[in-house]
Amino acid sequence: MPHPSMLLAAVEQTSRADGGPGWILRTVIIVGVLGAVALAWFLLRGYGSQD
Repeated sequence: MPHPSMLLAAVEQTSRADGGPGWILRTVIIVGVLGAVALAWFLLRGYGSQD
């Protein structure tokens, strides 16, 4: 696993190039949100079927 400061430096480099947050940061945020939704669905899908 790369060191967090290296990841932050990579995000900073991409954000300077196009003036926005960068495509890497946007991708990480989108994948994180989708992953959280999928995890919540997976954990809660059997919650209502308990007798």
